[in-house]
Amino acid sequence: MKIIKPKKLKKGDTIAFIGISGKIKEYARLEKAKIYFEKEGYKVIISPSNKSSHRYMSGASDENCINTINEYFLNDDINAVICSRGGYGSLRLLNGINWNIIKKHPKIFAGYSDITALLNMIFKKTGLITFHSAMPNGDFSSDIQEYTKNSFFNTLSGNTFEYKSENNICYLKGQAKGRLIGGNLATLTSLCGLNFFPDEDLILFLEDLNEPSYKIDRMLTQLFNIKKFKNNIKGIALGDFLDVDNELFLEEILKEISLKLKIPICRGFKITHDKIKDTVPFGVKATLYSNEGIIKIEENYVI
Repeated sequence: MKIIKPKKLKKGDTIAFIGISGKIKEYARLEKAKIYFEKEGYKVIISPSNKSSHRYMSGASDENCINTINEYFLNDDINAVICSRGGYGSLRLLNGINWNIIKKHPKIFAGYSDITALLNMIFKKTGLITFHSAMPNGDFSSDIQEYTKNSFFNTLSGNTFEYKSENNICYLKGQAKGRLIGGNLATLTSLCGLNFFPDEDLILFLEDLNEPSYKIDRMLTQLFNIKKFKNNIKGIALGDFLDVDNELFLEEILKEISLKLKIPICRGFKITHDKIKDTVPFGVKATLYSNEGIIKIEENYVI
């Protein structure tokens, strides 16, 4: 796979907020985020798809969302495409995206949660490094956290090369090298049936929200039933599993996985739905040190 690195974000760049996942319920939140980004020194465009919706999703239709992605990548005056929010809808778009447009017009693409589907498929289909990142609607419209802001702008400008877990829990000690992929567990599992992962050594990062322990068990089992995926995973870095019903069961599930896979696994990274979160480059070469709870980025991921 040929890896494509986007240009780093710099002051004066134009950022597009695109609505391609869950319905934007309060458009004023995006306007507040726009003001915030402009005060930080960036130009902002809010895609019209943020103002329309179909059922519980942004955009007037799936085709509207697909055209938004294609249009904003094709526009070379736009330097970064940031998804407005997660929710649901990205999975429905994958068969309509023009991957060649993304290859020929690479730029920063970022988001998390439901956007996990796009992070994985853009990297798989084009080799473009993307970003598991904070988003305008939830993270930059109110109660903006300094840590989240700093991680977002430092990472998109190419200046973050280490992530440290908080109160590290190590399930199996060791060191693992591979390309950093993953995201939201439920959304990643929804990609089963597609060729969604690169065939090389990988470090998997995962997080989720409001999923009971038995569903987390089921989703992890489903993923690791894919033999090639299981064999390619050399280490696992876990973020938050917020509002899980039974923390004891979750701990038992994670310990079982470490014993079955016999790979370095640790937990405690600020990869999360919580307000305080890290922005992480997706598809970059990295090393996981599970005993110390550290992810080290081993290459420049922007140019």
